[in-house]
Amino acid sequence: MEAITVTAVLKAKPGREHELRGELIKVIGPTRAEPGCLEYVLNESIEDSLTFVFYERWENADAVQAHLESDHYKAYRLAIEDLVESREVYRLQPVTA
Repeated sequence: MEAITVTAVLKAKPGREHELRGELIKVIGPTRAEPGCLEYVLNESIEDSLTFVFYERWENADAVQAHLESDHYKAYRLAIEDLVESREVYRLQPVTA
């Protein structure tokens, strides 16, 4: 199986961006410690203070699924529920020419 790249684009509700940022930071350490996590980076938009993007690389689909089932991921999703205006997640694979 090939590695999987995931991008998660989260837009905070206006006025809630600092709270969302804090919750996003909390999930970084536990996620990076997961088996199969190759890269897990939180980015924030330079142009829009409400927008955050996780860039993730996982060994395979099983590692992604284990992440989604982890206790810290479930807690994170509950914690951000009222802070997020929108959330888009993309599972990506390389394009070969």
